[in-house]
Amino acid sequence: MSSAVRFQVPVPPLKPLARPSWLPAEVWPFKTMMLDVDRASIAVTEAGRGPSLIFYTGIGQFVWRDVIARLAPEFHCVTLDPPGIGLSAPVTRSEATLQHSAAAVGAVIDALDLRDFTLVAHDSGGPPSIAAVARQHQRFQGLQGLQGLRGIVGVNTFGWRPEGPAFRGMLAVIGSGITRQISLSTGVLSRVTASSFGVGRHLDAASRRAFQTGLQKSMSSFHDYLNDARSSDLYDELERAFAGPLARVPLLTIFGERNDPLGFQPMWKALYPNAVQLVIPKGNHFPMCDDPDFLADQIRSWHREIGPAQEKRP
Repeated sequence: MSSAVRFQVPVPPLKPLARPSWLPAEVWPFKTMMLDVDRASIAVTEAGRGPSLIFYTGIGQFVWRDVIARLAPEFHCVTLDPPGIGLSAPVTRSEATLQHSAAAVGAVIDALDLRDFTLVAHDSGGPPSIAAVARQHQRFQGLQGLQGLRGIVGVNTFGWRPEGPAFRGMLAVIGSGITRQISLSTGVLSRVTASSFGVGRHLDAASRRAFQTGLQKSMSSFHDYLNDARSSDLYDELERAFAGPLARVPLLTIFGERNDPLGFQPMWKALYPNAVQLVIPKGNHFPMCDDPDFLADQIRSWHREIGPAQEKRP
């Protein structure tokens, strides 16, 4: 039996979310709702109309703001905070796992009844969201006339078990109790991430403050997720998905020029020889913030080229 965490169905409706004072409308101009499932309250944002794009990252939905603003006139943009991150309600340390993260993505897809959707995944949000859409895609393939996953856009992300001293060492350091305590007590990681070296290259002061506040309040869960990322049993499911239901799904990867030290782009190319791969000049770990125009333009044109999910099936 699969060890995947599954939210119970039926999924309850989304409920209004009271906007916190640190996130004014001029900084976050979208309506965000809460989805209560299986003891977790997940913050979900929708904007625009058209084909569905699901944006997901382990650090919280705020980083997608400027890309969503550019794509919402043509697409139905959906994004969510992982359990315990951003506007989502706090969770216990044992619940800050990639399996629970994947279950949250699946619950949102079910609640919004998304069909023929494209996943746009970043960083540690890659493995759980890819696992979630693989489950959905496999289910849709067995139902006549239904459309599932149209494609995957990987933005500075991975989808496999961390191996090698560099990759595993990085996760061990960031997920360690010592780093976690320093981060919680000093706020140094949230400050650096909000700077021009992180998401803040083109953000104004109010936007940087909002992002930093949301990240700092989530920092405990953020470190717990990275600790779990070293050894999650989700990777076995991903390996099967890449060889099975996801084998024919189109892939676009977009990485920052200055931030692929572990060679993730070549690893994606080995999994998907026909993948389209792009690099943002002078980009760092957050290409969606370094150059939102480029990211939005490339997603728009690639989405048009690959066509509906129904056409990609044998």
